[in-house]
Amino acid sequence: MTTETAHAGRETLGFQAEVKQLLQLMIHSLYSNREIFLRELISNASDACDKLRFEALHNSALFEDDPELSIHVDYDAAARTLTVADNGVGMSRDEVITNLGTIAKSGTREFFSQLTGDQQKDAHLIGQFGVGFYSS
Repeated sequence: MTTETAHAGRETLGFQAEVKQLLQLMIHSLYSNREIFLRELISNASDACDKLRFEALHNSALFEDDPELSIHVDYDAAARTLTVADNGVGMSRDEVITNLGTIAKSGTREFFSQLTGDQQKDAHLIGQFGVGFYSS
């Protein structure tokens, strides 16, 4: 029997996953405390501010007349919403699609990997796993 004959009866099937279920399982495995989503969203906001601070070292115009970086957490009881807002780097439409549309893709990790050794020592970025947003 030749190799071609031996492989003739084989069939390759695609692997499938219930992404929502898998994501739920992963989030609950990583985060045992239900309120952890707030820490994750604040961490994302902190990274956005740190990235802007870092990029502004080379381009101070990025501060847009407000060098005071901030994170605000607002609760609206009537609407039953919690809003975490920052004035950090933000994301373009393409970055939102790429980073939020791909589970476990970390924009912070990608940004960090582009820094030199000395820059990495000075950067105090938190997000590395690309799942914090999904905890909310």
